[in-house]
Amino acid sequence: MAQAAALIQTLKKQLKAQGKTYIDVAEALQLSEASVKRLFSEQNFTLQRLEIIADLAGLELTGLFKLMAQEQQRLTQLSRAQEQEIASDLELLLIAVSVINGFGFQDIVDHYAISEHDCIRKLAQLDRLRFIELQPNNRIKLLIDPNFTWLPNGPIQQFFQQKVEQDFFQSRFDKKHEKLIVLNGVLTPEANLALQKKMQRIAEEFNSLIRDDYALPMDQKHGNTMVLAIRQWQYSLFKHYRKE
Repeated sequence: MAQAAALIQTLKKQLKAQGKTYIDVAEALQLSEASVKRLFSEQNFTLQRLEIIADLAGLELTGLFKLMAQEQQRLTQLSRAQEQEIASDLELLLIAVSVINGFGFQDIVDHYAISEHDCIRKLAQLDRLRFIELQPNNRIKLLIDPNFTWLPNGPIQQFFQQKVEQDFFQSRFDKKHEKLIVLNGVLTPEANLALQKKMQRIAEEFNSLIRDDYALPMDQKHGNTMVLAIRQWQYSLFKHYRKE
């Protein structure tokens, strides 16, 4: 699944570089635009369709696989020590998260109370960590993979989990840009695992949408956080009623 996701992301980037849209892909495949979006979302392509879309992007399949392999050499995770270095410096963490979300140098100093000198210093620190490459005129080149993730239960994830508990749920979730769904039910372990796989696909789609909007100006975008969680769990107060 990870290989398929990486291949589709490489293909989408090449289509975008060629100025091709879902409508162009739909015409090439003789499908509706909605059907094409579903194919990309589900990552469900026959080899023949994949070849047609690759051709639309100006690539042969071998070239597409080669590009994917090159991208997979990029950083997919940091070490625990590297994450700890970032997590222990709030300003550095803010800048790291910002560059992941497409902020350039000027975007950072425009949006946050961080001086140009401090911003350059923190970017240089991320450069040393091989998280980015700080180029002339303070241009930022990300060195992380499109499917980069923080370490499970690592320093960064622990930091954000604390913030989720403290801040994220302090809302009624009744605004147009908010939604909260809480479901409760009994599932077999197999059904639980199937849901986890669907959650992972939703996470990949979330990252895909971020990449699609990457080139848009920052004043057209807003920070969004999505929490997906499932576990075998029951309210602690209910546990008192359970028989041993």
